[in-house]
Amino acid sequence: MNSNLAKVLHPMCGAPLLAHVLAVLGETGVARVLVVVGHQRDRVRAAFPQPGIEWVVQAEQRGTGHAIQMAGPALAGFTGNLLVVCGDTPLLRADTLHALLDHHAASGAAVTVLSTRVPDASGYGRIVREAHGGRVAIVEERDATPAQKRIDEINSGIYAFRYPVLEAVLGRLTPGNAQGEYYLTDTLSLIQDAGHPAEVLCAEDWRSLLGINTPDQLAEAERIHARRQGGLGPEPGRR
Repeated sequence: MNSNLAKVLHPMCGAPLLAHVLAVLGETGVARVLVVVGHQRDRVRAAFPQPGIEWVVQAEQRGTGHAIQMAGPALAGFTGNLLVVCGDTPLLRADTLHALLDHHAASGAAVTVLSTRVPDASGYGRIVREAHGGRVAIVEERDATPAQKRIDEINSGIYAFRYPVLEAVLGRLTPGNAQGEYYLTDTLSLIQDAGHPAEVLCAEDWRSLLGINTPDQLAEAERIHARRQGGLGPEPGRR
């Protein structure tokens, strides 16, 4: 973002990115909200003094899987479904999350990944589906083969997990990848290896899942949000 401000605190249409995500979770009706914070965590917490947020500290940023591991103590004894979302997706819609949770419940899957197809998949993890056997995997851009990089279906970073199944495999994550991080995406293989089914739900509105990584992407998100508020529909994106 070319800024020393934590990304989730960058404003979009007058509110921090994280505020938009928290508002959507409120519309979705989740029972508890845990926010994992690391960089500038005191500043992020100070920006959201309202009750109802449970803060989880990830002192070292060692990947998405590690972030969920840090939430383990707060989730001790939890046996329901865990919805994982990103703090930098301010265009996310409640109906998209409802569709994910409904599909997850109806399918009986242990994990359901929310995907979408984008005009330019650069930088995203790709959804890789086996031709036979029904297994699915997510391959990060840095670890993808040239053929996998041509896939246009990408991981949104949003998941629904049966938490006890996820909890059982989190300790088996390893940092054997280009980033040396603990990827949450690797839990898909571990869950399927344990005999549990995995599902992918492909969302039609890819713009609603856009993550913010650059000032240009933030400006694009502001335009889309403004057009939504004006009832004009989303502006064609550059990605």
